[in-house]
Amino acid sequence: MKQLTVYLVLAVLFFSLGFLTNIYFKGDVGEITSVIPQIKEERSTDYSQYTIDNLKTNEYTPGKISQVETITDNEDYLSSVFKFSFKPDPNLNNIKTISGQVNIPKAQDNLNKKYPLILMLRGYIDKDTFVTGDGTRRAGEVFAENGYITVAPDFLGYGTSDSESGNIFETRFQTYTTVLSLIKSLDQIAEWDKKNLFIWAHSNGGHVALTILEITGAEIPTSLWAPVSKPFPYSVLYYTDQSVDNGKLIRTELNKFEKSNDPEKYSLTNYFDKINAPLQIQQGDADDAVPITWSNTLVQKLEDLDINVTYYTYNGTDHNMRPTWDLVVDRDLIFFKKYLK
Repeated sequence: MKQLTVYLVLAVLFFSLGFLTNIYFKGDVGEITSVIPQIKEERSTDYSQYTIDNLKTNEYTPGKISQVETITDNEDYLSSVFKFSFKPDPNLNNIKTISGQVNIPKAQDNLNKKYPLILMLRGYIDKDTFVTGDGTRRAGEVFAENGYITVAPDFLGYGTSDSESGNIFETRFQTYTTVLSLIKSLDQIAEWDKKNLFIWAHSNGGHVALTILEITGAEIPTSLWAPVSKPFPYSVLYYTDQSVDNGKLIRTELNKFEKSNDPEKYSLTNYFDKINAPLQIQQGDADDAVPITWSNTLVQKLEDLDINVTYYTYNGTDHNMRPTWDLVVDRDLIFFKKYLK
């Protein structure tokens, strides 16, 4: 009788598994293949290849950039979707591809003119509503109209990019490797003058930008709008109330992560002294996503380290720099022009 019960239980389990699999994978074959690598990636708990110290010593080989679709073609600039293929994990040869938006200015009097380039890193946007260019589109148009190439990656899991990692923290760390690899590949853009490179970043993109400057030590003039500057993992935990599950998944994964990894080695606040780039930081005092106290503290720490930083604050201005957006972007143009070579 006991043996019969076991057989019945197993039969029910196998039937249920088959039924649920049919529901979950119903649709195109592409849906199945995009899930399988995520399941495999979740088995690893050691992410030491992404510590800031290890990312500093890693060699980043150029990926491949290709423009695939025109978005806008006007008298001032050509806007296109680009694809970028690279290695998101420094320890593996697994190649993934992201999408993004590139704007190329037009000079009516010189078809062969070369231009400075701004790498644009957006803040957090829900994947379900994201469209290539979101978070950087408006500022990118202004920069392109003023003679700057702009390159804005979507990152894995967004736009028409390949799937992100199966681990929420590795997904975050791979934004760093995406940008590091992309910087190594920018000379594939024929219109770039190869001498003027800038970074513009907003919110969580500011967190990525600061980390990139720490990893590379590069003197890339960088403008930050309301950057997330708190240490990891607080920089993630602070926003858990915006999750559907109120952060349960994040806390569960963080518990697993901390068993094999030291969060201090992944935290940008421990490496501010590695920054050599001139910075401009702009912050609204009505920002409900990045409190102005964060930027006040960041600027004080940078100044204590004798890092070249210019800081502007705006009364009644929100996270997206409304209603002072025009002034904010004009100050970016002045900042970038100051460092043109």
